[in-house]
Amino acid sequence: MAIEINPKDTTREMAFELWMKAPNPMVTFFKTLDVTNLVKLSKKKKLKFNMLIDFCIGKAAATVKEFYILPVGDKLMQYDTIAVNTIVKNKDGEVSSCDILYTDDLGKFNADYIKYTTWVAENCKDRDLSDNSMVIGTSAIVDTEIDGAVGMNSGIFNNPFIIWGKYRKKLFKVYLPISFQFHHTQMDGAHAGDFLEKLQKEINRLK
Repeated sequence: MAIEINPKDTTREMAFELWMKAPNPMVTFFKTLDVTNLVKLSKKKKLKFNMLIDFCIGKAAATVKEFYILPVGDKLMQYDTIAVNTIVKNKDGEVSSCDILYTDDLGKFNADYIKYTTWVAENCKDRDLSDNSMVIGTSAIVDTEIDGAVGMNSGIFNNPFIIWGKYRKKLFKVYLPISFQFHHTQMDGAHAGDFLEKLQKEINRLK
């Protein structure tokens, strides 16, 4: 569920005043993640790598309270759930968008991921949960290695967004450079840094 809240009743009051009308309120961080554990887990349990990283993104974000608010238009909205978006190649060879509601049950998240990405691919229709959940956007450019990407400020899509490419193998480790874009009204750099540190920890501890 999403409800409008008064910025003055939150810790984001000053950020709301400073950044809501800024020409470019989006900030992008770059980080290289050690995804060795996810690659091993993917092969061992025959789970999709992108599903595993989406799950870890949701799990890390769920512990950072700033992820539950988002500037939408000229309002500040509060949500009680988080969803992770993934881009799906559909049967027409184009791309569609699929939101997966985050749950801390990996089995349930995986089942939902398979179910809804398959539906989106077959029907060529987006699955949008943004009316009720704060959605974290993701885009996997798996055909090439990239060092990161800077998104655009559309003024419409203010959601946090994570982009990555093909992971890289070095000796006995596997690394994945990512970019993380966020709206400065939603969070500060310290919150974003905390999220990225938690993301690495969730990747390392996933079993």
